[in-house]
Amino acid sequence: MNLELRHLKVVCAIAETGSVTKAASALGLAQPALTAQLQRIERTLGGPLFERDRRGARPTALGELVLARARVLLPAMKGLQDEAARLAGTGTTLSRYRFGGVNSPLIGRLVHRLAADQPHAQISTYASWYVDELAQMVLGGRLDYALAGVCGDATPSAEFGLTWRAIAIDAIFVVLPEAHPLAAVDEVSLAMLRDEQWAVAPGDGCFGDCFAAACARAGFTPRKMYETDVRGCLDLVDAGEAVALAQATFRPFSGLVTRPLADAPLRWRLLLGWHPDAPAARIADRVLGHAVAAYTDSLHRNPDYLAWLARNPAFGPQQMAAA
Repeated sequence: MNLELRHLKVVCAIAETGSVTKAASALGLAQPALTAQLQRIERTLGGPLFERDRRGARPTALGELVLARARVLLPAMKGLQDEAARLAGTGTTLSRYRFGGVNSPLIGRLVHRLAADQPHAQISTYASWYVDELAQMVLGGRLDYALAGVCGDATPSAEFGLTWRAIAIDAIFVVLPEAHPLAAVDEVSLAMLRDEQWAVAPGDGCFGDCFAAACARAGFTPRKMYETDVRGCLDLVDAGEAVALAQATFRPFSGLVTRPLADAPLRWRLLLGWHPDAPAARIADRVLGHAVAAYTDSLHRNPDYLAWLARNPAFGPQQMAAA
């Protein structure tokens, strides 16, 4: 592992708070994740940086050396970034925007809004099945922003040091063929689907612990699952061989319908992520605003979901809520 500025920030935070637990809270990380990160830093530097006991964490001689250097390097790097931003005149815009998305329903409308707002900017997109892949690319400077999602109250891994903010919370609906007996039902309980086979796309999604737990609460274990790409999932549903889960903003093609799951047992948080030390961080709030507006645009084309949101106000756009 190569030592990076974010690692120096971790060391400084532990020294300033006198505790790994307090530093984790200050940095918005889980304590085990910060402990693991400190251990990797110590292995890279060749020895322990802190003596830890009931009274907290105190720097070792090696720790004092690292802190002395960090307290020079971190302000110098911040000054460099500020001066570069002023010189380039890019304090409120970027010349290029590189987005990565995991099955993102927002990417088209977000690109459209951003291109209208900044017609001379270069905009590119990258697709992945996995949040960690996108986070690694943001950390490595190959992407500026990651559009991702997590099921329920889960959060992306803190290992990559990204800042995550919530765009919206979507309900998870079930996708059925029009001829399915439950297609005429206003809301479908998960228990009604106990005998169904399921179609699932690979990568991050609700088909995991959240889904298994929701099915268990409904009193059953899900039957066979077919894993294929998104189009393959819809083909399986259209053929009557399976049902599928989808974000409520999904607009199915002819022959398929979406129905709400009663009591909303599954929810999907749409997130925007960026690295706090990257130039993208300076205008992240502006990009987040475009993302929320793009999500809102998608709602206007889905009157049934708008009506559902009126009855379930905990879902929908989250404005500037923290992830």
